[in-house]
Amino acid sequence: MVGLLGRKVGMTRIFNEEGRDFPVTVLEVGPCYVTQIKTESTDGYSSVQLGFKEKKEARVSKPLLGHFAKAKVKPTYVLREFRDFELDKEIQLGETIDASIFTPGDVVSISSKSKGKGFQGVMKRHGFAGGQKTHGQSDRLRAPGSIGQSSYPSRVFKGMKMGGRTGNSRRTVKNLVIVKTIQEQNLVLVKGSVPGSVNNIVEIKKN
Repeated sequence: MVGLLGRKVGMTRIFNEEGRDFPVTVLEVGPCYVTQIKTESTDGYSSVQLGFKEKKEARVSKPLLGHFAKAKVKPTYVLREFRDFELDKEIQLGETIDASIFTPGDVVSISSKSKGKGFQGVMKRHGFAGGQKTHGQSDRLRAPGSIGQSSYPSRVFKGMKMGGRTGNSRRTVKNLVIVKTIQEQNLVLVKGSVPGSVNNIVEIKKN
């Protein structure tokens, strides 16, 4: 599965041949550096580790500096593995991979962290309707209601939908279509929205 690391630049819209507009998400994909190649004979599975977004050497630990030095690449902020990474040519350690591996019409899956919204109640977090506004319920409008039984089993089951921290979790959107690529700037325009805020790190994989 071919993939790359990148960051979310933002959203805009483009027009098709019929003059209709549709929303797109702009992603800066790569350049990524091959920092490690794993094989079934040595590691038990095959994968390619990619690095994205260069980092100052002073901010990198010595073990990681040795890891990057072995691949003869500059230190990066992000390291991710992509399993069964297959290109038309053989991949070399230290090689640079950019947005040229994607073409308009490719169907991709994109993973990133969603926006964090802090502590939220059940109405915003799970879409509860809230309590009645009549019959003396003056303070139960946004309450979750009963969360368990009194006599048996006298406990709250795991997984009960309640208030809590919302967002800031890994999300994957599948079957997004690439509508345009700007290879000179390593930009990829994907139809629709992508989880997360601007500058979020994203993983884009070709289906």
